[in-house]
Amino acid sequence: MPLPLILGAAALAAGAYGVKKGYDGYQSHSEADDIVNRAKKRYARNREVFDAQEAATTSALEVLGKEELRIGQCFNEFKILADKLLHKLNASRQDKLEINIPKHKLNSVDSYSYTAIGVLGTVAGAGVTGAATGFAIYGGVMALGAASTGTAISSLAGVAATNATLAAIGGGSLATGGLGMAGGTAILGAAVAGPVLAIAGWAYNSHGEESLKNARKAESEVNSAVEKLKRAQQNLSDIKRYSSDILSVLKSIYEQFDKYFEVLKEISDWIETSGSTKQNAQAKLAQVNDTVIYAIQNGYALAAILVDLITTPLFKVKYVNGEVVKDKNGVSIMETDEDGSMILNKDRLDQEIDKAKEKAARREST
Repeated sequence: MPLPLILGAAALAAGAYGVKKGYDGYQSHSEADDIVNRAKKRYARNREVFDAQEAATTSALEVLGKEELRIGQCFNEFKILADKLLHKLNASRQDKLEINIPKHKLNSVDSYSYTAIGVLGTVAGAGVTGAATGFAIYGGVMALGAASTGTAISSLAGVAATNATLAAIGGGSLATGGLGMAGGTAILGAAVAGPVLAIAGWAYNSHGEESLKNARKAESEVNSAVEKLKRAQQNLSDIKRYSSDILSVLKSIYEQFDKYFEVLKEISDWIETSGSTKQNAQAKLAQVNDTVIYAIQNGYALAAILVDLITTPLFKVKYVNGEVVKDKNGVSIMETDEDGSMILNKDRLDQEIDKAKEKAARREST
C-alpha cells in the first residue's frame, strides 16, 4: 500500500478513536453530573428535615429554660414571704416554730433561686433566649459541677453561685445571647458543626473517567453525611420530647407549689390591709399559724422536688473510675457519641421524672 494511503488510514483511525474518546468523556461527565446532582438533592432534602427539627428542638429548650428560670425567681419571692411570716409568728414565742425540711434541701432551693435570678440579671431582651436555651442544656451542672475553688456549685449562694453557673454554661456567650444550638455546635458536635459537604463547588478533572471517580466519591460522602444527619435529627427529636416531658411535669408540680404560695400571699395581704395595730396583727397571725406552717412546709417540699428534676443533667456526664471528669474550670464534661454529639441522659431523666411525679402525688394527698 502506498505510504500516503497508509497515513490516511491511520489518521482516520486516530480520528475515529479520538471521537469515541471524546464521546466517552462526554458521557462520563454527563453521568458524573447526574450523580452529583442527585446527591445534592438528597442532601438538601435531608438537611431541610434536620434544620426544621433543630429549630423545633431549640424552641422547646428555650421554653423549658425560660420556665426553669421563672420558677427560680418565684422561689426567691416565696422565701422572702415565708421568712417574713415566720419571723412575725416567732416574734412573741418562746418555743420557735420551725419547718421540717432537711437543711441541704433548703440550701439547694436557695442556691437554685439565687442562680436563676443572677442569670436573668445578666441578660436582657433577646439575650434571655440564649440564656434560657443554655440553662436548659447545662442547668444540671449546678448539681455536679464545681467552682474554681472545688466547691460544688449547688452549695454556693448569691453572686458566687451565679458566677460559677455562668462560667459552667458559657459565660461570655451566654451574656450576649449566643449560647445554644446555633450551628448545631452545642448538641451535635461534629455531625453538623460546619458545612458537612461542599458539593456545589466540586471540581471535575478534565478527564471523563476522573470526573466520574470524583462524582462517586462525592456520592459516598453524601451518603455518610446523610446518615449523620438522620442520627442527629433523631437525637434532636428525642431531646425535644424529653424537654416537653420535663416542662409538663414542672408545670404540673409548680401548680401545686403555687397553691401554697397563694395561701401565704392571701394571709400576708389580710394582715397588712387589716389596718390593725401590731398587737392585733400578731393576734390575727396566731389564728392561722398552723395554716402558715403547713403552706411553707409543703411549698418548700415541692420546691425541692422541682429543683431535683431541673438540676438533673439533660445529657450524660462523663465518669472515669467512678469520678466525674471535669475541665480546667472544674465543670463537668459530657459524654459524646461517635459523631461528637452529647448523649441524652434518658435513663436518669426517666427515673427523675417518675420520682418527681410520685413525690408530688404523695405531697398532694397529705
